[in-house]
Amino acid sequence: MLTAVALAGLGLAQGTITLVGAGATFPYPLMAKYGDEYTRLTGGKVRINYQSIGSGGGIRQFLEQTVHFGASDAPLDDPRMKQVREQFKTNALNIGYALGAVVPAYNLPGVKEPLRFSGPVLADIYLGKIKTWNDPALQELNPGVKLPPLPITVVHRSDGSGTTYVWTDYLSKVSPEWAQKVGRGTSVQWPVGVGGKGNEGVAGVVKQTPGAIGYVEVTYAKQNNLAYGAVRNKAGRFILADLASIRAAANVPLPGDMRVSLTDTPAPDGYPIASFTYLLLYENLSVNKAVKSEEEARALVEFVKWILTDGQKHNEPLTYGALSPVAQQRALALLSRVTYGGKPIGKEIVGR
Repeated sequence: MLTAVALAGLGLAQGTITLVGAGATFPYPLMAKYGDEYTRLTGGKVRINYQSIGSGGGIRQFLEQTVHFGASDAPLDDPRMKQVREQFKTNALNIGYALGAVVPAYNLPGVKEPLRFSGPVLADIYLGKIKTWNDPALQELNPGVKLPPLPITVVHRSDGSGTTYVWTDYLSKVSPEWAQKVGRGTSVQWPVGVGGKGNEGVAGVVKQTPGAIGYVEVTYAKQNNLAYGAVRNKAGRFILADLASIRAAANVPLPGDMRVSLTDTPAPDGYPIASFTYLLLYENLSVNKAVKSEEEARALVEFVKWILTDGQKHNEPLTYGALSPVAQQRALALLSRVTYGGKPIGKEIVGR
């Protein structure tokens, strides 16, 4: 629950404060839940307007300062961190608040059990080298399955995407050819395939196209009743994405700034294409043109604190991993650095 002190602070608002965020489609089902719950908890005093436009768009709007917070599954890279320091004379904070998994979802009529994939085979499908479902490389991974001679339709994101970043980060680690020819990024030059906008767009194309394969956050696969495969991890085990395997992948040393890659985890039980998803905030909120007052700044920090604490109970019912105690500690430590007009509002609010 929000503390009485927090609610009293929010009660200063003349009417309603609307906090605007934009970015990743990967956590949209969770952000929508957070927004509904938080509006209810604050009696409508604070509303959350989250625009699910893709991580690339979220990073852009964060840097253009048209939103209170950005959201991305790819933490800001070093050049962008430097850009914020030089342009705005403050730091960007990448605050992890949930864990998710990117899964190979497919539409293969007549095949019931989850297919098995390896990283190199997924890379070869996305490089256009494996063109049909009954290719020997796929058949070898799925010896008991009668795979049809259906052409593979490769589906990828058409917009800048943290889900793409996680997927290509993984493929770059498991396929030297992918790393050399395509590499990792929120947007890449795809060798083959058709595009869909957002996780929902990719899920929609896969659902409508027999023979299609696409990568989506696991919640979208479940919501659209799409089959998705088990992926062979570093330990040689075929792992399906679920809460236990996502949590296992996150059991890695976590740097203080939370910018970390969880793909190709060495954890024996870990799902190999997992990731944190991040909120992007300015350490000094005064520099963000979207934050119009101390009242808005405080409302924003209260909301993020709630996400990192009580809000975590909403993660797992939607198949997003909750933060471990260590990750939660790191995230709250980052939030406590937030200031507005020289006041240490992060420290005040987190320390309550």
